[in-house]
Amino acid sequence: MSLITNIIAAHDQILHFPKGGKPSLATNEWLIWGGDQNANKDEGGDLTLPDLEHSKQKVLVPFAWWLSQLDSHHHESDIRAKAKNSQIGVWFAADDDILKHAEVIEAGKQVWPLVVAHFPIFRDGRSFSTAALLRDRFQWTGEIRAIGDVLIDQLLQGARVGFDSFALRPDQNMDVALKQFDLFSVTTQNSWRDKRTVQTLQSA
Repeated sequence: MSLITNIIAAHDQILHFPKGGKPSLATNEWLIWGGDQNANKDEGGDLTLPDLEHSKQKVLVPFAWWLSQLDSHHHESDIRAKAKNSQIGVWFAADDDILKHAEVIEAGKQVWPLVVAHFPIFRDGRSFSTAALLRDRFQWTGEIRAIGDVLIDQLLQGARVGFDSFALRPDQNMDVALKQFDLFSVTTQNSWRDKRTVQTLQSA
């Protein structure tokens, strides 16, 4: 059995909030693989995906690693097959230029079961833009998840720009998180999720 090293921490529950649906909690089935120099390597020294056939894990891999496999062509067919089998998803770093790789992302729409945007620190909002671009520019209709330093305070903003699931930081209270979407009954801005609430002002 392969050991998967360099895992990015995430809560053991996922908060799902589908567009048009209600928020709910589910078990987190995905490991988030960092893919750095301490990860598995083949005989040529290239980073390789852990042996999913034996470990039976669903793994999120860095977009940069996915690109490297397409460039090398050593494992391209293998990783595409595993992605189509819902064993591999892709996570984008905050500094990934997704517009630069539009063709890869368009192709990924056919194979990726899940795409993810990583928040290296909660004050870094670049991954909000990643989600918005995926929804608006690439017309991504599948699940987009927020991972990394994701706090309860970020949920409402994330839901507006395009996230429909959240792997919060492990120390966050999921019961409190689940209640965040009931705090406001009026929407003041249009968003990916819905239109702003229209109110009729009546004169006294």
